[in-house]
Amino acid sequence: MTRTEIVEKVNAVLAEEFEVELDVFTPDANIKETLSLDSLSLVDLVAIIQYTYKVKVPVSDLPKIQTFNNLYDYIEEHLPEE
Repeated sequence: MTRTEIVEKVNAVLAEEFEVELDVFTPDANIKETLSLDSLSLVDLVAIIQYTYKVKVPVSDLPKIQTFNNLYDYIEEHLPEE
């Protein structure tokens, strides 16, 4: 999966799940602020990433994922081999 495919799929899935427009997704935007995430919806976000990409996101890694670019990087780095 290419970086472009990851970005497009993440944005599409999150836009639908959190009912936001695609134009709010910019690489340096803060995820929590952009998606208005509280602690419960942050768990939803992790579950979506784990289900969609088969990428485990331990709680200890959450502080590293602040922006959408961080999220794309994390997924790209942790995608299972096909």
